Amino acid sequence: MRITVGPPILTINHGGTFMVTDLDGQIQQDGFLGIFAEDTRFLSYYACYANSSSWVRLRSTTTTYYASRVYLVNPEIITEEGAIQQNSLSLIISRTVEHGIHEDLDLTNYGLKPAKFTLEIALRSDFADIFEVESGQLVRRGCLETNWDIEKKELHTSYRNKDFLRGLIYQPRNYDSQPHYANGRINYEIALQPGESWHACGNYILVENDRKREPIHICYYKAVDEEVNTELEHLYRRWLDTVTEIKVANEEVYRAYQQSVSDTGALRLYDYDFGPDEWLPAAGVPKFVTLFGRDSLIATLQNMITHPAFARGTLKKLAQLQATEKDDWRDAQPGKILHEIRQGELAHFQKIPHTPYYGAADTTALYLIVLHEAWKWTGDDALLHDYRNVILGCLEWIDRYGDLDGDGFQEYETRSPSGIENQGWKDSGDAIVYPDGSQVKAPKALCELQGYVFDAWMRVAEIFEYLEEGDRARHFRAKAAKLQAQFEATFWCDDISFYAFTLDPDKKPVRTIASNPGHCLWSGIVSRDRAAQVVQKLLAPDMYSGWGIRTLSANNPAFNPFSYHRGSIWPHDNGIIALGFKRYGFKEETARLARDLFEATSYFASYRLPELYSGVERSPGAFPVPYIEANVPQAWAAGSVFHLLQAILGLQADAPHKCLYVDPCLPHWIPEITLSRLEVGDACVQLRFWLEDGVTRWDATPQKGEIEVKEKSWQPWDVEVD
Repeated sequence: MRITVGPPILTINHGGTFMVTDLDGQIQQDGFLGIFAEDTRFLSYYACYANSSSWVRLRSTTTTYYASRVYLVNPEIITEEGAIQQNSLSLIISRTVEHGIHEDLDLTNYGLKPAKFTLEIALRSDFADIFEVESGQLVRRGCLETNWDIEKKELHTSYRNKDFLRGLIYQPRNYDSQPHYANGRINYEIALQPGESWHACGNYILVENDRKREPIHICYYKAVDEEVNTELEHLYRRWLDTVTEIKVANEEVYRAYQQSVSDTGALRLYDYDFGPDEWLPAAGVPKFVTLFGRDSLIATLQNMITHPAFARGTLKKLAQLQATEKDDWRDAQPGKILHEIRQGELAHFQKIPHTPYYGAADTTALYLIVLHEAWKWTGDDALLHDYRNVILGCLEWIDRYGDLDGDGFQEYETRSPSGIENQGWKDSGDAIVYPDGSQVKAPKALCELQGYVFDAWMRVAEIFEYLEEGDRARHFRAKAAKLQAQFEATFWCDDISFYAFTLDPDKKPVRTIASNPGHCLWSGIVSRDRAAQVVQKLLAPDMYSGWGIRTLSANNPAFNPFSYHRGSIWPHDNGIIALGFKRYGFKEETARLARDLFEATSYFASYRLPELYSGVERSPGAFPVPYIEANVPQAWAAGSVFHLLQAILGLQADAPHKCLYVDPCLPHWIPEITLSRLEVGDACVQLRFWLEDGVTRWDATPQKGEIEVKEKSWQPWDVEVD
């Protein structure tokens, strides 16, 4: 079986533009359907008729991430010349997305008689903000106007609210009969002899004030033809030819990896004036096609083993948008890294604080972690010099604003009337609960925030040591050592043999069993003596569903396997925890977690992991149950596959010293795997791992440049201070 997520729809996207339709290619105004860009819905209704009768869908699919095709046939159509027999007419609607949308309409008469009828296309635009589309509560603030340009044969619809202007231009092109416009519909008078075909194109041009997003000006069959080498296909192929290639003796792992590579390539944003190999990962389609802090950083971190240069665009843009002043409306303070940016009408008129919004307590530490990891994989010392002031700004924010009360721990509390209540990765309003299921109020000091800062300080210490700034390096190692000691003394709860979920406003440990301490394993803040208890607790039946680790224990009264953060399973969460397991030497547990995630992946359509899925128990005859509103594709869900493989193989880069470390422990279900084109600095290497008499063997073959590969186990940070 193949499980789809949410209602059946067709979604195509490229860069910041995407289109979501029903399976028949139509768009109903109710629901999250339409053509979107820059957080605005440019087309809110689409319907196609033959003499006012709806067509019947046979089959439809997305043939690649940027193209879709719909096969339709006619119902019986009564005309002046008599009835057109049911199923005698074929209509194929094909669409490709670049900056705008290109649409092909292809009609064929398979009947024995001539067919004469009117093909009608109904189009409407509401230019709604994406937040209001999601909520279903649309507010009209400006003026809409639609005009048919008789000379150009174009439909122009515009929306203006003061200085906010959006427009949609629909251009019929290459038509075999003239288009006309009446009653909100574009009409083509069709007359087809038996066996005769008819074709027309339609371009959807999206207007944003003075900017126009125009589509690719070729028809579908050329746009998807690999040999034609369009810009779309070129960008996609260049990505596929760049990333690490794998060969693996497990079909599920291979297919999941290939789909994740494809999804990651599809989610790249190009709407920034960067170099040819610099882009940003959008968080996910359809709701999160924009720059995020946390999502973009974690997706970037996951892609170190596929293409380390992926980090350049993320680091550059987030640095450009680093906060420089205090602004409570946007939860901003100097040095803070953003949470989310939006470009729609609500943001334009400051109805929401996403301009950008800085309400995330973890993004600033994560930025330092990703920058260090990018340096370790690329060996590019320019990252350390070019972003030195950004690094110092992040460090200042952590001390001055991340620690609200000066007690040494990171806490958060929104100051914005429209701010986010929960500012860790579990950011839904009801995610942080006490053991009795009641809500924890702000300020909250989540356990993983302490781990991220500890990790960031240790990484920064390594950077300053490399830059021969020993005093700074010792300073941050000392800060990290002090934080770890405080963390152990305050967060560890003997009565539950686990770390507290968070500290509440009274600084009391919240003894809720949740997945968050798994991130503390990844960061290395966890005591070596207590790591085994953390792993055991995460793999206990109340936390481990069999399809992965739940976000919240099934024993908590607030547990709901179908909720967003109170018992669901998030692939990226599990990927990070797998790295934590491996860091503390729990290789069998790492393999078990990876196996169950890959098996869950095999149930989903196209081997594509959704943003999250439900935390129902695995049992004979059961299958992973989707979370109905999950984003698919989603960047850090796709990237979780890369983290799982990195954990199994124990890949650690030290490109500044032209070295790559491996710590492989292949499970029986991956008897052999080969990675090719793995980039470490200026070098590329092929790594082959195989099982021999139950022991993992490996060899390395440099493919380009100079690189030394050594075996070295992962370890938590050594916080001994000189």
